[in-house]
Amino acid sequence: MVKKWGIVSLILFALYVLCMYLYIFHSGGGTIPQALQGTAADPAIFMSERELFLSGEYSKIRNLLFFVVTPLEWLVYFYILIMGLSRWFEKVSISQTKWKFLQNAAYLFLLSLFLFIVLFPIDYYRYTLSKSYGISTQDFSSWMRDGVIDFWVNFGMSVIIISVLYWLIKKSTKRWWLYAWLLTIPFSIFLMFIQPVVIDPLYNDFYPLKNKELETQILALAEKANIPTEHVYEVNMAEKTNALNAYVTGVGSNSRIVLWDTTLNRLTENEILFIMAHEMGHYVEKHIYFGIAGYLLMTLVGLWLTAKLMTWMIARYGHILNIIKVNDIRSLPLFFLITSVLLFASSPLSNYISRYQETRADEYAIELIGNQGAAVTAFQKLTKAGLSEVNPPLLVKWFRYSHPTMLDRIDKVAEKEGQKK
Repeated sequence: MVKKWGIVSLILFALYVLCMYLYIFHSGGGTIPQALQGTAADPAIFMSERELFLSGEYSKIRNLLFFVVTPLEWLVYFYILIMGLSRWFEKVSISQTKWKFLQNAAYLFLLSLFLFIVLFPIDYYRYTLSKSYGISTQDFSSWMRDGVIDFWVNFGMSVIIISVLYWLIKKSTKRWWLYAWLLTIPFSIFLMFIQPVVIDPLYNDFYPLKNKELETQILALAEKANIPTEHVYEVNMAEKTNALNAYVTGVGSNSRIVLWDTTLNRLTENEILFIMAHEMGHYVEKHIYFGIAGYLLMTLVGLWLTAKLMTWMIARYGHILNIIKVNDIRSLPLFFLITSVLLFASSPLSNYISRYQETRADEYAIELIGNQGAAVTAFQKLTKAGLSEVNPPLLVKWFRYSHPTMLDRIDKVAEKEGQKK
């Protein structure tokens, strides 16, 4: 029976990969509408022929990887269960110590290490892909350092989260999902508070913006928007990437505006001010609070569904999955599998909401600085720097794009300024 399930899952996965390959590479999607050809939104206007070719090629590969890797992770979790690896991890961890917390830590270490090793070739391919297309500038040792930091940061947080989660499951097999959700609220806010000052500096160096004249202009914009902030930070990303970015992070006294040095080096002051005004738009529109509320709502629904599905699947297929009870730590891969599927399934909705918020932030930024031309050129340079696909196929847009497509963003701004040709 286990062998049959393993073969069937592989066949289904292979068919899925084939379908996604045909859709992404041969569906003919992603072309520029005739009405927009020759306008400021047409990449042929602001990108060279080589850049257009590389953008199309790079985007297709990345899109296929996205749609393949996530289900592949589900398949790995499934195989960890049916092959008895999870049960073995649990057996080893129990044999090492009598302390439940340390048993959970040992199990998580074995599971995390196994996943790291199995998925490493894909992560490495992504790294080399980005490097070969000139997006990444990071050397291998620096990339591996970030990967190791990721491993230990995720492991440390997971030990705490999973230990509490399985303690709740043991105490209440029917309502653990509700208690876990209630604890999610303060924990999420705490993470957002420490992210800028504890976690982010592990990967990069942050320091006050060196260009004091630009900082004065940004702070003047913040004051105009009634945003309480005293400092703007820059981060040394040029040693890792050629892409451009800026963001607002943290909550309360730890909130900060951050600019990548690549953005500072390659955009004009007016373009940077537009990007900053866009980020301020998120603050003014209170998107961070709507985001927290939406995240908590989706987490509540997700945990409830996960609890129901785990109970049902263990009752019906526990003998195949090698799980006896929900509160066995060996059931963790099933928890990860279900939550990952639910997260993937909900991404079109969350991305739709995010795209709406990004559009609102664009509109606010244009009203604040009154310079549509800077917005258009900023979007064009962002597209070139990341070899972004300006008009992706529909499924790619639904599942991958948390921002409006560059075609939509540039066209909307250019139309207001009368830049359409």
